[in-house]
Amino acid sequence: MASVETAAEHERILREIESTDTNCIGPTLRSVYDGQEHGLFMEKLDARIRNHDREIEKMCNHHFQGFVDSITELLKVRGEAQKLKSQVIETNVRLQEDGKVLIGSMEELKQCRVQQRNIATTVDKLAHCLPVLEMYSRLQEQMRAKRYYPALRTLEQLEHTCLPRAGQYRFCSIMAENIPKLRMHIRETAMTQLRDFLESIRKHSDKIGETAIKQAQLQRSLDSAVTLQPRALIGRRGRKEAAVTESSGEGGSPLSEQDSGILDVEDEEEEDVPGAQDLVDFSPVYRCLHIYTVLGLRDVFENYYRKQRRKQARLVLQPHSNMHETLEGYRRYFNQIVGFFVVEDHILHTTQGLVNRAYVEELWELALSKIVAALRTHSSYCDDPDLVLDLKNLIVLFADTLQGYGFPVSQLFDMLLEMREQYGEILLKRWNLTFRQILDQDNFSPIPVSTEQEYRQYTSQFPLQDPELEKLSFPKKLPFSEFVPKAYCQLKEFIYACLKYSEDLHLSSTEIDDMIRKSTNLLLTRTLSNCLQYAIKKKNVGLAELVQVIINTTHLEQSCHFLEEFITNITNVPPETANATKLYGTATFKDARHAAEAEIYTSLNAKIDQFLQLADYDWMSAAQSSGGLTTSDYLVDLITFLRSTFSVFTNLPGKVAQTACMSACKHISTSLMQLLLDPEVRQISIGALHQLNVDLKECESFARASPVAGFQGDTLLLAFSDLRQLLDLFTQWDWSTYLADYGKSTCKYLRVNPHTALALLEKMKETSRKNVVLAQFKKADRDRQKLIDAVIKQLRNLIAQHHA
Repeated sequence: MASVETAAEHERILREIESTDTNCIGPTLRSVYDGQEHGLFMEKLDARIRNHDREIEKMCNHHFQGFVDSITELLKVRGEAQKLKSQVIETNVRLQEDGKVLIGSMEELKQCRVQQRNIATTVDKLAHCLPVLEMYSRLQEQMRAKRYYPALRTLEQLEHTCLPRAGQYRFCSIMAENIPKLRMHIRETAMTQLRDFLESIRKHSDKIGETAIKQAQLQRSLDSAVTLQPRALIGRRGRKEAAVTESSGEGGSPLSEQDSGILDVEDEEEEDVPGAQDLVDFSPVYRCLHIYTVLGLRDVFENYYRKQRRKQARLVLQPHSNMHETLEGYRRYFNQIVGFFVVEDHILHTTQGLVNRAYVEELWELALSKIVAALRTHSSYCDDPDLVLDLKNLIVLFADTLQGYGFPVSQLFDMLLEMREQYGEILLKRWNLTFRQILDQDNFSPIPVSTEQEYRQYTSQFPLQDPELEKLSFPKKLPFSEFVPKAYCQLKEFIYACLKYSEDLHLSSTEIDDMIRKSTNLLLTRTLSNCLQYAIKKKNVGLAELVQVIINTTHLEQSCHFLEEFITNITNVPPETANATKLYGTATFKDARHAAEAEIYTSLNAKIDQFLQLADYDWMSAAQSSGGLTTSDYLVDLITFLRSTFSVFTNLPGKVAQTACMSACKHISTSLMQLLLDPEVRQISIGALHQLNVDLKECESFARASPVAGFQGDTLLLAFSDLRQLLDLFTQWDWSTYLADYGKSTCKYLRVNPHTALALLEKMKETSRKNVVLAQFKKADRDRQKLIDAVIKQLRNLIAQHHA
C-alpha cells in the first residue's frame, strides 16, 4: 500500500517537473530529498528520461531525409552567393569611382549649408540685440531730455522684453546691472521735482486763491440772477477729467508727459479769464505719480504726498497774530486756504486715487473747524463796523468760492450769523457815540426856518406832519431841535448798516426783517435811551433844555410808524406778518419823556428850594395889622421865576405843564409847612404866622392866575389847602370849631392834622410863657397862656382818643 502511494507521488513530481518552469522546481526537488525514497525516485527519473530519448530518436529518424535535402539545396545557394558577392564588389568599385565627384559636391554643399546656418543665427542674434541697443540709446536720450516717465517705460520694456531675448552677452549684463541704478535715479529725480512742486504751490497758494476768488466774484457779478449755471472753472475741470479718463482708460497711465494732465495752451485760449489752475504746472505730480505707479510704489507716493499736504494745511490754517488789524490780513489768510483747496480739488479730479473724496473732506473738516475758531478769535478784537462788514463780505466770497468747488460751507454762514451779534454790538457802540455827539452839539431850541427850501430840507430828513405849521408864513420855527432830524437820519443809517450785513447770507426776507427789527429795538431801547438819559441827567441842564427834550421825544415817538414803514419797504415784509417783531420806539421815547418830566419836576423843586433858602422869617416878631405887612422878597422873586418858567411850558403837552405847576405849588406849600415845623425853630409868635399868611396869600394869588392853562376852577389852590387851613386856624383862633367838628367830613379844618397843630401850639406856648414872665403877669397874657394850655390838653386828649 505504501509503495503504491510512493509511486503515485513520484509520478506527480515528475509531471510537475515536466510542466513547471525550471526556475520553480527547487521546492519540488526539495520534497524529493526530504523523503525516504530517493533512490526509487531516481530510478523513476532515469526510466522517464530513457522514454523521452526514445521518442526524440523516433522523431529524428522521421525528419532525417528532409534535413539532407535542405543541406543539398544550401550548398547550391552557396555558389550563387559567391557569384552575387563578386558582382556586388565590382558594382561597389564602379560606384566609388563614380561617387568621388558627387562626394566633393556634397562636401561643398555641406559647408555652404553650415555657413548659411551661421549667417541665419547671426542675423537672428543681431535682430534680438539691435532693439536692445536702440532702446538703450532711446533710454539715454530720454534721460538726457528729463522725460523720466517714458524713460521708465523704456526701461521696463528693455528689462523684461528685450534683454531676455538678446541672450547672455557682456553688454547685456552691463545694461542689466545699470537698470536698478537708472530706476533709482529716476525715482529720486521725480521725488525732487515733487518736493519742488510742493514748495512752489505753498509759496504761490496766495496767488492761486486770489485768482480763484476773483473768478468767483466775476461769476457772481455776471450771474446776478443766481441761476444755476456751470462755472467756467467747472467746465474746464470737466474737460480735463474727460481727457485724463480717456488717456488712462487703456493702460491706466498716460502715453506721454503731454497726456499726463498738464494744462495745454488751447485751454487757455478758450477762456477769457485764466483759471486758478493755469497758474500751476501739475506735471511733476502726474509724472511722479506715474513713475511710482510703474515702480510698484504708488502707496508710498500717495502716503508721502498726503502727509506733506497735511503739514502744509496746518501751516496755511495758522493765522498771523495781527491778522485782525487789517482786512488785507484776512484776505491773505483766505487766499492761501482757497489756493490750497483749489490745488487739492484739481488733483482729486485729474488723478485716479492720489487723493480721494474722503481725504479731501477730512482735510476740509479740519480746515473748517480751525477757520471758524480763528475767525471767532480774531474778529472779537475788531471794533470797527466797516472792517467787520468788509470781513463779512470777504467771508461770503470765500465761502461762495469754495462752495463752487463742492465744499460744504454751512458752518461759515452759521458763524456769520454769530458775527452779526458782534457787528450789532459794534454798531451800537458807534451809534452811541454818534447820538452823544449830536446831543452835545444840539442847542435844545426850536429850529428857525427862513425859506421854503430850508423847510423842505428838514421835512425830507424827518417826517413832520403839521398842517398848522405849514400854513404859517416864513420865517417860522419847527417845534423840535436839530437833534430830531439828525437822530431820525441816524436811525435809518443804522437800519441800512444792518441790512448791508444781511446781504448775501442766503436769508429769507422774513429773517432779514426780524434781524433788522431786533437790532433797531436794541438801538432804541438801549443806546438811544441811554443817550437821552445821559442828556437829561447831566449837570447844568436847564428847564428849557428839558422842555425841549420832551418836545423832541414826542415827535420822535410820533415818527416810529414811519420807521416801521421804512423797514417794511426795504425788506418787503409787512408788519402784520405773524411773529413779526415790533419796534419798541414808542416805549423808549415815552420812558425818556417821563424821565425828562421827572427831571423837570426835580429841577423845578430844586430851584424853588434855592429861593426858599433865602427865606428869613422873624419867628418872634410882634403882631402887626395885616395892612402893615408885605410879601417877603424871596417869595416875590420865586413867583416871578415861576411865571417866566411856566411861560416856556406852552409847547409842552398840557398834562406835563399842569403836573409841573401842581408839583411846584405843592412843593412850596410843603416847604413852608416844614419851615413852621422845623425842630430848630422852637418858638413862634403870632406875628410870624401873620407874615407867613401874607406870603401864602401871594402864593394863592399866583395859583388863581392860572400860570398854566388847563386847570379847572381853583384846582391849583388845593396845593396850598393844608397850610391855608392851618394858618386860618391859628390866626382866627377857631379852636372850638376845630375840636367840635374834628373827624367830620364837613369840618372846616379837615386838612389840619392834630399832631401838626399840637407841635405848632407847643412852640407858641413857649413864646407866650416867655412873654408872661417879661410882662410881669399881665392878666391878658395869663389868660392867653391858660387858653393855650387848655387847647393843648384838648388836642392831646383828641390824639389819644383817635389813637385808641
